[in-house]
Amino acid sequence: MLGQGGHAALALMSLLLLLWQEAAPIEVPQDAKILQDLKQPPTIIKQSVKDYIVDPRDNIIIECEAKGNPVLTFSWRRNGKFFNIGKDPRVTMRKRSGTLEIGFRSGGRPEDYEGEYQCFANNDLGVALSNKILLRVSKAPLWPKEVLEPVSVTEGSPLVLPCNPPPGLPPPFTFWMDSSMSPIPQDKRVSMGLNGDLYFSNVLAQDAHTDYSCNARFLFTHTIQQKNPFTLKVQTTEPFNDTSYNATDPYGGRKVAESTPIFLSPPGTESSKMVLRDEQLLLECIAAGLPTPTIKWFKKGGDLPGRKVKFENYNKTLKIINVSEEDAGEYVCMANNHLGSIRHSIFVQIKAAPYWLDKPSDLVLAPDENGRLVCRANGNPKPNIQWLINGHPIESYPSSPNRQELGDTIIFRSVQIGSSAVYQCNASNQHGYLLANAFVSVLDMPPRMLGPKNQLIKVIENNRTFLDCPFFGSPLPDLRWFKNGQGSGLDGGQYRVYINGTLEIKRARAEDEGTYTCVANSILGTAENQVRLEVKEPTRIVRLPEHQSAIRGSTARFDCKVKSDPSLTVTVAWMKDDKPLHLGWRLRKDEESLTIPNVNEGDEGTYTCAVKSEIDQDSASARLTVLEEASLNPSVSSALPPDRPDPPMDLDLSDPAARSVRLTWIPGNDHRSPITEFLVQFEEDRWEPNRWQNLSTYPGDLNSVILQLAPFVNYQFRVIAINSVGQSQPSRPSPRYKTSGAAPDAIPRGLRGWGSKKDNMEITWEPLLDLERNGPNLHYSIWWRRKDSGEEWSNVTTVGSKHVVHNTETYVPYEIKLQARNEFGSGPESNVIIGYSGEDKPTDAPTDLQVSKVDSTKANVHWKPVDPNTVQGEFKEYRLYYWRESSQVPGLIVSKEKKTKGFYSTTAEPSGILSDLVPYSKYKMFMVVANNHFEGPPSNTVEFNTKEGVPDAPRSFRIYRRSLDTIYLEWEKPLEPNGILIGYQLRYQTVNGSRLGRSHLETFLPNVTDFTLRLSDRSTRYKFFLSALTQVGTGEVYAEESPHFTNEENFTDATGDKTVKIVPVKQQPPITVADLIAGAEYHLRVYSHELNSVSSKSVSFKTKPAYIDHVDIATQGWFIGLMCAIALIILILLIVCFIKRSRGGKYPGGGFVTGLAMCLVRDKKDLPLDPVDQKDQDGSFDYQNGSSVPDRNENENSSDEDNKPLQGSQTSLDGNVKESDDSLVDYGEGGDGQFNEDGSFIGQYTVKKDKDETEGNESSEATSPVNAIYSLA
Repeated sequence: MLGQGGHAALALMSLLLLLWQEAAPIEVPQDAKILQDLKQPPTIIKQSVKDYIVDPRDNIIIECEAKGNPVLTFSWRRNGKFFNIGKDPRVTMRKRSGTLEIGFRSGGRPEDYEGEYQCFANNDLGVALSNKILLRVSKAPLWPKEVLEPVSVTEGSPLVLPCNPPPGLPPPFTFWMDSSMSPIPQDKRVSMGLNGDLYFSNVLAQDAHTDYSCNARFLFTHTIQQKNPFTLKVQTTEPFNDTSYNATDPYGGRKVAESTPIFLSPPGTESSKMVLRDEQLLLECIAAGLPTPTIKWFKKGGDLPGRKVKFENYNKTLKIINVSEEDAGEYVCMANNHLGSIRHSIFVQIKAAPYWLDKPSDLVLAPDENGRLVCRANGNPKPNIQWLINGHPIESYPSSPNRQELGDTIIFRSVQIGSSAVYQCNASNQHGYLLANAFVSVLDMPPRMLGPKNQLIKVIENNRTFLDCPFFGSPLPDLRWFKNGQGSGLDGGQYRVYINGTLEIKRARAEDEGTYTCVANSILGTAENQVRLEVKEPTRIVRLPEHQSAIRGSTARFDCKVKSDPSLTVTVAWMKDDKPLHLGWRLRKDEESLTIPNVNEGDEGTYTCAVKSEIDQDSASARLTVLEEASLNPSVSSALPPDRPDPPMDLDLSDPAARSVRLTWIPGNDHRSPITEFLVQFEEDRWEPNRWQNLSTYPGDLNSVILQLAPFVNYQFRVIAINSVGQSQPSRPSPRYKTSGAAPDAIPRGLRGWGSKKDNMEITWEPLLDLERNGPNLHYSIWWRRKDSGEEWSNVTTVGSKHVVHNTETYVPYEIKLQARNEFGSGPESNVIIGYSGEDKPTDAPTDLQVSKVDSTKANVHWKPVDPNTVQGEFKEYRLYYWRESSQVPGLIVSKEKKTKGFYSTTAEPSGILSDLVPYSKYKMFMVVANNHFEGPPSNTVEFNTKEGVPDAPRSFRIYRRSLDTIYLEWEKPLEPNGILIGYQLRYQTVNGSRLGRSHLETFLPNVTDFTLRLSDRSTRYKFFLSALTQVGTGEVYAEESPHFTNEENFTDATGDKTVKIVPVKQQPPITVADLIAGAEYHLRVYSHELNSVSSKSVSFKTKPAYIDHVDIATQGWFIGLMCAIALIILILLIVCFIKRSRGGKYPGGGFVTGLAMCLVRDKKDLPLDPVDQKDQDGSFDYQNGSSVPDRNENENSSDEDNKPLQGSQTSLDGNVKESDDSLVDYGEGGDGQFNEDGSFIGQYTVKKDKDETEGNESSEATSPVNAIYSLA
């Protein structure tokens, strides 16, 4: 406080500050030599937290780390008094540190060391202080023994079951459970307050239990203390039946008096709450009443801070995180049911422990310089600022003309050597304090140069140049530059000197060459350094490569002539397509050009000549285009087809390194197709011996490459050449090469954390590949901690790929990271990922489930969501269970199988559409909330009825044609009538191919299921369309054409391209469905005739297409062969017949057919003669019909003989002997009737006749062509 006259002093001080010029504090460079010699007061760099609670089972460690020069010494105070560490054998201090370790192996109680500790770090330049560390030992006291009388309460009344947990350090976490260690279900009616008590807004009969037990979990000791259980007895006016409980009527029809809301916590109409800035504000309102009141919150005079506010415990708790001053005010909670509402006002005050506005920082000054320390803090109430010097109040030090204190500022003027000290600023109010150390170091150091001595700088002519001269000294020296040790300081014109000592030459010329000297001067001395400057000619390409085209197989050349300063070493490198060009064995490079012999397609691209000296560089590019080969006299070899290349030879290893080796080989013959690339493969004998793996590919013009390898692998290599035809055989393997081990380079992949149980988290990852191990004894280090908790990392080491963290809270996020290690060291750490512990059953159910806008097949569903915190896992969906309770159609039996539908919604008023319902049915449904593994309790059950719809198609539509004049139709009721059937509708029309006749319509009553149609024309076919009717309209229509008379197959056709075939099943499966159409798609289901709703799901299948082999018989080999054989036989028979005719007799003009007939008759020669045949005296045969007529003339006799049948002739159908159509008598030439010399057939059957008679009969009927044809018949 300034006291009286403060205003005048402030005014005077303001004037002094205007007149006073403050020097900027010195920034000490981070130079090792300077820091080694630099004197520095102590600085605290690490300390324990202010409120330090320790586990009594562990040793106590109180941290205090500091730095400074000269070496620091440490001391401690306990409860404001010097703490003599040497007298207590249990207490030790770490070397070069102030950290205390208190061990209890030899006995002792941790409670004996509770108190307030403060660390002091000091050296010759000052003393630095740590915060005051309040050390307390964690406590987990037992619950006091008590006998709890049974609690008796009337049904519908409110109730509070007190918890009163034992006071632990830190306070325990409370929760309620029953005797089976299951949590007490909490909801809008029953919930736990912030004080741990269990509140019942109204008691139900089913609340009567004997095991309401409050539990306290102590975080440090990981123990749970359980209070004796409460026994709750509920008095009811009427007997209670457990089976009568219903969520919509919790009292089972009993009359329970309703009541208006009253507040259970906090009581009354007003209360107050104080919370500190940046902490968490928790406001609670729990109300009693019947029905259970709902709680609403608002803030008077403003809106609730939407981004920071959160409602918990079924809206009974309002939470605001990171509160600030604007969150103060009057908060109102309102409880209401249909009987009334009440309000409670909570007046919130926001106080604040001190927090920094301007924290003092270290100050380094030179002698006679000025400076200041500023310490500004704010809080509510406003904190008091106190300055200390080396741990003592500033008032206890004698006043100094060089130091002046003005409230939160200390001003230093003309400081002197020896006035270094550590200043502490303490800002405190009733809610806490802040302590900051800031040293003031008065440093005197002669000038010194920090850069290298006598440096040589080479620059290109006409370029901007900088000569550096880093320096330091206290006080800050003046710096000047000189050239060649002559003249005044360089500054101005083309020179410029910067404050850090750098000299700029705006445009270097040849005359600027020379030795430059920088001199730093102060009252403590002088330091200087020299820089030699050389100005060089630029390096440039004077003959550039040019774009060119080359014929395949020819030679291409790119020029690159360079001019540079003679004193500079220049290197020329070539690149192709912006990548380094490896010359290999084919390409040649000299000082001024690049030559590419035997150009191929792989050489096409952009070539760049890059020229580089130690201080500058230049480059130029040109493109090579490869043209097709244009040889006028191709060689013999060019006519041969290209082939695969020969394998590379003579593999050699050189230039061994830790992770690389050079592999060189000789390419084999390319066989007229240039080698485009080489494939290098490797085999190792540790993880997968004898298995060759691809390592890398290289351009075809290389034969020496550096292979990048993995550590701790015993390699051998082979090379495969590749051209446009294919790959060569692998080369012979190289000698083995073993790389040394190293720490892992890879981070294990697939890191994730998930819970398999509600109280654990499994951390899994993919193990490193064999070639990623880099060494023996591979293992993994895993770290984890709760997200945003500020906890220390927990860690474990394992050789597997999984670790399970036990005893976690339910579904909380964890930060996880992973690292692979082996005998050679640790690999890189993975990124921190977020995993979650296991899920548990959601505790809340969706409320106020209801339906709206119900039609025949869908309904809108509405509900009130649950608090996300009660899901106890990742929210997956609201899962609706619904089932068909019954049909509104009398006598229709339905399946009550439950179905589910999920709704994902995070809105405040969620809703969804339930579809695919069966019309004219009664449905029931309830809803649960689900996470990934569990479902919560069910909501209220809702009943609703769907409206009437159109029916399904009639079942078993059968069409019979039992006579030629009638068609009989028969059907059954639809599987799902979807309403009250009012009849059937049958439409039919004639069918003639693709044309349909006039339509006829018949309607039937609902009890009529057959119809007989009389046909006006037996050949007419009909197409029938049958459908059922309800009040809503016509249902699905089926169509079928009338079958043929013999077709009584039981099937129906659907309209369009559908065909429905019904196969009655009277045996155990499998069943064969026959008479399907080839290449058609079918849908199959099985259903019950007795229970209409019992049906399988539909499955789809498609029959195979029919294969019709359209074969032309005329092209078949067997048919052609058969025809040829028949033709050959006929030809042979014709030849034989003509031969016989020419040698044994003459055939009159009957053609070759007649001759063929004669031959056929000739085959009968071996048959015996009929006994009725008679032989004349002259030896001739006489053919008669059984009696001789003596008075006939010869012609008549001849005619009779002609009509006499041969032996063996066939008889006619009427029993008469069939006369031969071919009589050979007329063809005889006379003679004695004996056989001819050649034994001919004709001679055997001739008769003796006169010559004239014979000639007169040459034109007889037997010789006509017609009769000849008949003879063949």
